[in-house]
Amino acid sequence: MSSVLFSIVRADYADPAHGQALVELLDAYARDVAGGGQPLGQYARTHLVRELAARPAAYSVLAFEGLQPIGLVNCIEGFSTFACRPLVNVHDVAVLPTHRGRGVAAQMLALAESLARQRGACKLTLEVLQGNRQAIALYERIGFAAYELDPAMGQARFFQKWLSE
Repeated sequence: MSSVLFSIVRADYADPAHGQALVELLDAYARDVAGGGQPLGQYARTHLVRELAARPAAYSVLAFEGLQPIGLVNCIEGFSTFACRPLVNVHDVAVLPTHRGRGVAAQMLALAESLARQRGACKLTLEVLQGNRQAIALYERIGFAAYELDPAMGQARFFQKWLSE
């Protein structure tokens, strides 16, 4: 474990340095096998920060080592009908490969959780690929668990359906 301290901050979408860090880190994540192995498209690179800023339900957390951006968490507020309270979906967790295994993601998720609590959220949710064992171990270590209501019905599965562009 490195003794280097990281700065973990809520992203300011109006700060050009934060915007650039967000796009660069998300692009690095998209290019990683865990992110699909393809770079962000030009539309996303150009419009992402503006579109996130236009959504009060969205917030992001950035990690820096000095001035170098090294990690990103994007969060989107949703709503739990059963609890009748907001929930926060952790949509992206990205740490540069050179900084993985050093506690960066755990620190970013701690701030994301604190911000969710400030919003009155009842829970955090996230999706993770089965093969991403290192991420799964982290999530379980910090309190996440597979979602199920009744063990007889099994665990929830994540599905998607792309809509035309």
